[in-house]
Amino acid sequence: MQALTALSEDDRVVLAGLSGSPRVIDPGTDLCREADTPDGILIVTAGFACRYKLRQNGARQITDYLLPGDHCDLRALPNEMRGSIVALAPSKVAKISSETLVSVQSDYPAIAEAFRRAALVEGAILREWLMNMGRRSADERLAHLFCELFVRMHTVGLVHGNSFRLPLTQFDLGDTMGLSYVHVNRTLQSLRQQGLFTLSSKTLTILNPEGLQKLAGFDPGYLR
Repeated sequence: MQALTALSEDDRVVLAGLSGSPRVIDPGTDLCREADTPDGILIVTAGFACRYKLRQNGARQITDYLLPGDHCDLRALPNEMRGSIVALAPSKVAKISSETLVSVQSDYPAIAEAFRRAALVEGAILREWLMNMGRRSADERLAHLFCELFVRMHTVGLVHGNSFRLPLTQFDLGDTMGLSYVHVNRTLQSLRQQGLFTLSSKTLTILNPEGLQKLAGFDPGYLR
């Protein structure tokens, strides 16, 4: 949140208090399900989660990733959730009640502004993902997704050198980009052969950041 707006020491202390005593979530556990009525918001403090929608036939579409510091789902309050959220890796999640959220945003304008900007970034990410699905090739989709995750992970201090943990299966990537498992596998091999990255033991290492950004047509401005 500090990457989105300037926060005072008091603001940071309040946020630290709100995210204290998180519960541990195992991979594959739903944090909330479609049609649930949230009575507060969840803050991911560690780990990796995603929003998703299911068709009646069980087909899944991932619509966003939630990294440490992200919330889910401010816009749903006080209505039903229009999608589900699942942990994709061991995660920690803190809950903020609706009453506390209203009070904090009233008493701490900078925190309210950070939440507002976070919602704007969330919308911008969705628009880029729509562009991925409609107007980018498979190579460009994957390159753009990896560029985005690199920037987001770097913002929260989870990039070391040019590497970060990426706890996604090829099925997860396919459900994100609207591609089959086979197509994802071919695309990964193609980009590896171009020397753009390596992906091994759930760790992504960007070998050629400029080349990956050029292929994707990536501009990180929508993440700020």
